Amino acid sequence: MTAKIFKRPDGRKPDEIRKMEAKVGIIPNADGSAMFRFGDTIAFAAVYGPKKMHPQHSQDPEKGTLRCNYNMLSFSVNERIRPGPSRRNIEISKITEWALEPVLMIGKYPNMVIEVHINIIQANASTRCAGINAAAMALAHAGIPMRELVSSVSIGKLDKQLVVDVSKDEEDWEEGEGATDIPITLTKSGEITHLQLDGKITKEQLKEVLGLAKKATAKIYEVQKKALKESLEDEK
Repeated sequence: MTAKIFKRPDGRKPDEIRKMEAKVGIIPNADGSAMFRFGDTIAFAAVYGPKKMHPQHSQDPEKGTLRCNYNMLSFSVNERIRPGPSRRNIEISKITEWALEPVLMIGKYPNMVIEVHINIIQANASTRCAGINAAAMALAHAGIPMRELVSSVSIGKLDKQLVVDVSKDEEDWEEGEGATDIPITLTKSGEITHLQLDGKITKEQLKEVLGLAKKATAKIYEVQKKALKESLEDEK
């Protein structure tokens, strides 16, 4: 009996990332800015600071504060969403801070704040990962000292098949056991700064997920690095 060949809705191979695009320096009045794209998902990030933290009672005399603001713009999806902060936006803002803070050398900025504003202008799943990738590039572009760059990708489980860079059609997968979404952020050296699990997965599959994520984020890192290098050449 011939084994059934798994087909993704958009025809990609299980370990294939959608077309990626990255650019740095897209918002002139920001201290650092970047765009990162997975297929139809586009994230813009702008960095402001380091600057004095206000109100004063929020200042940390030992280190700086990273403050992220993730926002899915109302026109980013086909069905218009209500503008302004939502519970989901607040949650992803905090997750983004957790993903980025381990690599930032914010001890150099006591009593200061670094603000990162992430706007999703077009959404087709994996928005938090695209936002983290754009934010990491924007921080580097702003000259904020970082131990390493981070790269983020979503690994999905569609019934029993693991796939890289989940699309909206795959998020809504209803066949078999349904869909599991696993956004992961890694440094170039392989340190995990962020991992979420929405669904069920076995220990064996989790090991495979980490292997897929390492290979995928290595490709994402090269796209980020190329964009940052090109921005430096343009400034000469």
